[in-house]
Parts: sequence; structure tokens; C-alpha cells
Amino acid sequence: MTINIAVLGASGYTGAELLRLLAQHPEANVTALSAESQAGKRLAEVFPHLSVLDAPLVKIDAIDFSTIDLVFCCLPHGTTQPVLAGLPDSVKIIDLSADFRLFNPQAYADWYGHAHQAEALQTQAVYGLSEWHREAITTSRLIANPGCYPTCVLTAILPLIKAGLVDPQRLIIDAMSGVSGAGRKASIDTNYCEINESFKAYGVGGHRHVAEMEQEVAAVAGLDACPISFTAHLVPMTRGMQATIHTHVDEDASVLLACLKDHYAKEPFVTVCDHIPATSEVRGSNHCRITVKNDRRSGKAIIISVIDNLLKGASGQAVQNMNIRYGFKETTALEGLAVLP
Repeated sequence: MTINIAVLGASGYTGAELLRLLAQHPEANVTALSAESQAGKRLAEVFPHLSVLDAPLVKIDAIDFSTIDLVFCCLPHGTTQPVLAGLPDSVKIIDLSADFRLFNPQAYADWYGHAHQAEALQTQAVYGLSEWHREAITTSRLIANPGCYPTCVLTAILPLIKAGLVDPQRLIIDAMSGVSGAGRKASIDTNYCEINESFKAYGVGGHRHVAEMEQEVAAVAGLDACPISFTAHLVPMTRGMQATIHTHVDEDASVLLACLKDHYAKEPFVTVCDHIPATSEVRGSNHCRITVKNDRRSGKAIIISVIDNLLKGASGQAVQNMNIRYGFKETTALEGLAVLP
């Protein structure tokens, strides 16, 4: 079964990675690409490495969505809701922005600073953490692809919370991301001279991805709310992400590690390691690697999780969700291993 695909926001990093993966997918027929600021150009002008997919970039209102089966939306946060609400009901959606990840419209307004603009469509959304919501994804019209930090963190801790091995209300998370997570648009904060030889925390005390983590952790823990302490950091590398999670436990780290290994034993994209994984082990792949180590103090453990922020943290998981939704083999177009060096 071949599906006709439109990619909205094709001129950013997530759009480029998405197109690179879709070019390898035997069932994907990319028929429309939007890029508001680059409209009128060819894809190869913006991304020469994607010349095999050379196609015109157009404005969204120039796309005939009656011919489209699936839309991947890579538009900036805060711009997605009215666009997707205006699509025909027949179009399936995988949204890589944050606009449909929070199920409570008031929570969205609180975190993003403006009212939700598509509450009716929000009721159709499924949170697309592939390994956790696979069954719901298979029948969903709208899949809200998780953020990169939540993917890295939640993949590591949800099995432990479900098993009662980790106290969900005593989590302290430090996470680090490569600069590609900030997007392609030029910014003083992310230019070479500002980030090179530097390491910086950002969004301190109020990073928006916290809302997703709290939503999912509370649901698994059976709590109405579950505040999480989270701090994001920008590191001077192009891509890659690590979450270091400190938690209170009653069991030895080996018990937590065994729980994770058992839970993810049949998952193609999650590997539980005895060693401490590095981001280089997942660079350019859709894989997540996790380990757990004892803190030298009793009653504490350290969980480490690594992903490629542009793949498992964005475009790779989006293609994985497409495969789940349409009944394709889940690893299709995602078989690539990490790139080293």
C-alpha cells in the first residue's frame, strides 16, 4: 500500500531528516512539500543532499489536500493548530510540533502562553511515544509526536514507575542536547562563537517539555499530578541527547536494569546496556540506549538514557509511528545503525 504524503515545514532540520528517511521507504510517496519562507525554491536548493527528492517548495495554501493520505507537520510550535484543524477529515496527521501533546487545553495555555486553537481536534490526538502507545497509534487520526527530551526521559523511566521500582515524585533530571534541537533558524544564542567551547543550561525552572513528562508519568503512576524537577542544557555538538535521571529507590540498580531489559526485550529500537552509553552510539539512528547505576549512597540510583534528538527524538519516531499506524513493518526505513565517528 503506497500512501501519498505532504510534509509541512520541509525546510527545517526535522523536515530534512524526515525526507531523508521517507526517501528510503518503499510505501511512501512524498507529493507535496511546504516551506513558507522558502516557497518558490526547489528542495535541492535548500538541501542539496536531498536532490534525489528534488521537488518544489510551496506555501501550504497551494497544496491540494484532497490527494493526500498523511501529513507530517514540522511547523513551529504555536502555528500548527489552525493549520491542522483546517485539513479534510480524511487526512491522517503526525504532528512534530508541541501543539497537540498536552491533552488538557488549559495546561497547553498555561505552558505555551495562549489559548488552544483547535480543542475539537485535540480530542482526537494520541501521544505518540511509540513503545508505550502503540495500540492507540494504530487507530488514531492525529499522532502527537513527543518532544526529544520527553522521549529520552520517558522511555527510560516509565517501565520502572509502572513496576513500582521508582518513586515518580522524587525525580531529578538533567538533560543535554546538541544544537540542532534549537532548529535551523539563525539565532545569537546558537551561533558558533556563542556555543563553541561552552556549556549552558536553558529554560531553567520552566522548560515546556516538562509538561509532557508530568502528563505521562502521572498517567502511568495513577496520580492526578506529578511535578518533576528538570533542567535542560545545550552542549556544543550538532546532534545527540543524554538524560541523567537521579531517583530514590528501594532496590539495587541491578533490579531496575533487569526490569528494563525484560520490558524492552522485543523492542527493535530500545537497548538496555550494562555499560554507560554515549550519544555516539545512537547518532544518526532511531535507537535509544539506557542503563542504570547505583549511587554510592544507598537508596539512590542513576538512570542514563541517550538518543539522537533529530531521529528517535523527532523524525525517526515520526516514521516509526507512520509504520505502526499503517501496519507496515515497524523498522521500515529505520534500519540504519549509528554513525561513528
